Amino acid sequence: MYRPNPLKKRLRDGANVLGCWTMLGNPHVVELLSLAGYDFLVLDQEHGLGDPTSLAAQLQAMSATQTVGVVRVPWNDHVYLKRVLDAGAEAVLIPSIDTADEARAAVAACLYPPRGRRGTASSSVRASNYGMAGDYVATCADNLMIACQIESARAVENIDAILAVEGIDLLFIGPFDLSATVGQMGNLKHPDVARLIAHAESRIRAAGRPMGTVPHPGTTWKDMFARGYQFVNATSDIARLREGSLADVREFRAMSPR
Repeated sequence: MYRPNPLKKRLRDGANVLGCWTMLGNPHVVELLSLAGYDFLVLDQEHGLGDPTSLAAQLQAMSATQTVGVVRVPWNDHVYLKRVLDAGAEAVLIPSIDTADEARAAVAACLYPPRGRRGTASSSVRASNYGMAGDYVATCADNLMIACQIESARAVENIDAILAVEGIDLLFIGPFDLSATVGQMGNLKHPDVARLIAHAESRIRAAGRPMGTVPHPGTTWKDMFARGYQFVNATSDIARLREGSLADVREFRAMSPR
């Protein structure tokens, strides 16, 4: 259902938002997590399961709630972004934005001409309530949240130029991919990695832009909010299933060793 975007409004108002990452691509899981009351769910189509067809079912499953689906696309691909937007995504998370040109291409893919290059099928797609939302074309750019991932040393070097690109609503620091680009995969405490993350954080804060990330090892979502992030996920569907299941099995095995 087309509507004003509550997630984009909250971020613009300076509020913190808490979400959950979903990898399984299952509409029943998405429905349950939405009913739990998260502000957003990251529907991951980069490393998670699914495609634009299965995405529509996930978006339908959450449409009765205030939770916003943030669709992480596989790549900065204007064709895939077009399909995700037509399916009704209210927010997109675009990986591996390393330069201002790539950021401009990402924004252009999400907006109709003359501001962008998104293909027009507004009279029939789910995003416009199948043509029944009469104000869709005029208002969809204001409602859509565009988030770009900063996840390489090159992106950090270009952070000021990326921040200058009009139309980006959120910069999301991907710490694990970033660490890999300097040969320290997962070692976020390495001085080179920590320095890159701190520089990106300081420039984003200085620009007054909302900033997102995942909790770093040894930290919680509360710690990340205290560090200045506004957009943080608490967990993921897989983590909840994995950790809860392992805890049950460990406890059972301790009581009834084989």
